[in-house]
Amino acid sequence: MTRFSLGLPALFAMLSCAAAPTPPPASEAAGTGGAGGSPVVMQQVGALTPRPTRKEQVKRILPHNVRLAILEDGKPRRTASGVVIGNEQTPEGLVSYVITNAHAVEMDDLKDPRLVAIVDDRANSTEYQAHVVATGVVPDMDLALLKVPGLSQRPAQLAADAELELGDDVVVAASPFGRALSLSGGMVSHVEWDKESKTPRMVKTDAAIGYGASGGGIFSLESGKLLAIVEGYRTAKVGFAVAEQNFSFDVPMPGETFAAPSSKVRLFLQQKGFARLLGNGAVGPGTGGSSQTASR
Repeated sequence: MTRFSLGLPALFAMLSCAAAPTPPPASEAAGTGGAGGSPVVMQQVGALTPRPTRKEQVKRILPHNVRLAILEDGKPRRTASGVVIGNEQTPEGLVSYVITNAHAVEMDDLKDPRLVAIVDDRANSTEYQAHVVATGVVPDMDLALLKVPGLSQRPAQLAADAELELGDDVVVAASPFGRALSLSGGMVSHVEWDKESKTPRMVKTDAAIGYGASGGGIFSLESGKLLAIVEGYRTAKVGFAVAEQNFSFDVPMPGETFAAPSSKVRLFLQQKGFARLLGNGAVGPGTGGSSQTASR
């Protein structure tokens, strides 16, 4: 994960790579009206669909996520996380596209690396060969798009910019330390808005993550939509001496998880020629549409 030093002497921080609503009362009234004195009957308003429980929403969110591994000589050298953002049918068969971080798929220093997307189903794991088809420039656009033939996971739905609100309950789905998918909960704790484009450019959550969570998804517990992609977290470096030997280690700082908002994901896909993955429901500032899959 990429990191920034904040320059404190002994302790310094580094940036490393949620009841169903009550339905409205039926509005039904009768009276006389019109020229003929016929009774006027108001139509009954249908009840709202109950909001899914936390468990139900999590079950819907889980299939969007995969873990990633870069292998060298058959051994994992780096691990990360990813979110299925679209799929399409090709002459060769079904292809899915996974969004992750650009820094998580850097392989220039490895000899004959192999990138795989892994789907875990309890004790069973299935690997799929993955290929990088687009990358952004770190740190401004720390995103990458992977093409994964044969992967049939359901794509996530991107949230509209207007859906991103401080205090929203979220769940982070990622695979830290190369292990199977894990979840952490929290809320949207900070949104940084771009003054020119009027779109979010950075999101922060207080949900805890660990190394290897880069590329993981931050999902709304209310809608189940993808709010952001984890980019990194801030840590504190603690140093101490034992028997005249110096030791140090990094400790993740609570509430300091940073992410690329859905607006940045949309912009990335558009700039890299993959706007088709946004489908007919591509969203923008203040709109309420959705972005889910490519044409099937």
